Amino acid sequence: METPLRVLVVDDEQDVEWLFRQRLRKEVRGGLVDLHFAHSGEAALDYLRDGEGASVVLVLSDINMPGMTGLELLKRIKAAYPTLPVHMITAYGDEATHQVALAYGANGYLTKPLDFVALKREVLGL
Repeated sequence: METPLRVLVVDDEQDVEWLFRQRLRKEVRGGLVDLHFAHSGEAALDYLRDGEGASVVLVLSDINMPGMTGLELLKRIKAAYPTLPVHMITAYGDEATHQVALAYGANGYLTKPLDFVALKREVLGL
């Protein structure tokens, strides 16, 4: 069995965890995806520094969060882990924010509501 794709989802909204677990349940059960969650930018950085977090291969982060924003988190992840892919997620698809995310090193930019079929195919490669 191949190693599951370890994904860290960062979003301050608790229901996002439920949504990802529901929409990717077949992939999780099949051992294709291993989902982990952080509800703040600070918690995400702590997780990535942790031994278990070192095996994360993809970060999906909301942009609009209290405290550390997703864009600040993106900058900090790219400074510490330059090769770790980070895709930003936002409910507000404005072009200026999109350009800032790309300038900070985002590997992708997704808008809510998420298209999980496209996410599986284009981002997760499933």
